[in-house]
Amino acid sequence: MRDCDIKFVNKEITPFGGLSLFFKMLEKCRFDEHLEQSGLPVQCSNRGYKPLQLILGLFAGVWCGASCFGHLDVVRYDTALCKLLGWERGADHRAYQRYFNKFSQAVNQHVFGRLFSWFFSELVFDNYTLDFDSTVIVREGNQEGAVKGYNPKRPGRPSHHPLLAFISDVRMIANYWLRPGNTSSSTNYIAFLEDTLSRLENKRVGLVRMDSGFFAKDILDCLEKKKLHYIVACRFNNRIKYSLTHERTWVEITNGLEISETTYQANGWEKPRRIVMIRQEIEKRPNAAGKPIRQLALFENENDFGKYRYSCFVTDLELPAKIVYDSYRGRADSENRIKELKYDFSIDDFVTNNFWATEACGNFIVMAYNFMSLFRHALINSNKKHFLKTIRYELISTPAYLGKTKDKHILYLARSLKTRQSFLSIWEKIKDFSLPYNTEKS
Repeated sequence: MRDCDIKFVNKEITPFGGLSLFFKMLEKCRFDEHLEQSGLPVQCSNRGYKPLQLILGLFAGVWCGASCFGHLDVVRYDTALCKLLGWERGADHRAYQRYFNKFSQAVNQHVFGRLFSWFFSELVFDNYTLDFDSTVIVREGNQEGAVKGYNPKRPGRPSHHPLLAFISDVRMIANYWLRPGNTSSSTNYIAFLEDTLSRLENKRVGLVRMDSGFFAKDILDCLEKKKLHYIVACRFNNRIKYSLTHERTWVEITNGLEISETTYQANGWEKPRRIVMIRQEIEKRPNAAGKPIRQLALFENENDFGKYRYSCFVTDLELPAKIVYDSYRGRADSENRIKELKYDFSIDDFVTNNFWATEACGNFIVMAYNFMSLFRHALINSNKKHFLKTIRYELISTPAYLGKTKDKHILYLARSLKTRQSFLSIWEKIKDFSLPYNTEKS
């Protein structure tokens, strides 16, 4: 390093000039209008920050890398960014927490029902695949609803157990409900399904996919009553294990992977249902999905079946078994969406002691995720799957300052000559962007 001194300048510079792209897109979507019409809680004092500023501040913080409420001060102290957004001053992180404490269960249902319904009504897609999943969010404090429950990574720790719905075709999230940590995957599912479908009205569901946590009679009955095609992973009981290990008609579809099918009627079911079975030889496919089945007393006279990992799916589809299996494998992408929400959007770290405040904040983070996904669909000219951390590095982290001529403001951006054209091309695309947007373009 060269020998040098340090001096300070008064020019207001933001390290996040690339956020201008995202806020310009929100402006073209008329997000502020719909947010104000959604029924947000109002501030009781004229001194309070406008709800729009707080929600946009949360978006900005999350997109810039904030991983808790305290980190939102990165927006507060960025005077250049505040000027760009037209704010007189940035909000303290405690202002966000105070505002979210105004949310309740009824407010959450009303606000996010309207916002998500508006958002998806402006996206052109149909006959889509809907994936349902749940995840465990470990808590460290005494937050409402944080109790001991299913927690495979940190057993015994209090947690929340939110339920999510994913639209596979557009890589977006249709619904998010926070739940206590001792709630099973399938609890409140039917109400959650009804709420999700209401947000996606006038669009057809082509397929519903769920893991074994949703393998329950009332769920299957509900899906069939609504005439929704489904593939649901089976929870292994002794009867299913017996079927898997005593099946003799296996068809090899690739080296070490075989497929078969049968019918199965559990106790309490009014009818048998189709079961697609998969077994994968561990020696040939060491990273295969599924579960090994060890010898049980039930099979004490049988060979050791521990050489295979088994998977099993119940479905109403009449397609060939291999297509059913291949279709279900696409559900794994919902796990990627959850990882991205946790690691890139820090949804598990934005928490308050108030249960409904935490849920409200989580829903706005989901909205920030969906707008980022829309940005990826509509404006990034690339075949690569851009995660937020990549977009943050390549676009958002652009030093900039706001200047002014006689008749307009100018945002001066520090970009290398090599990358200026790609940045400009996105800016020009935004000028022509409008809703509704046809997702099939991407």
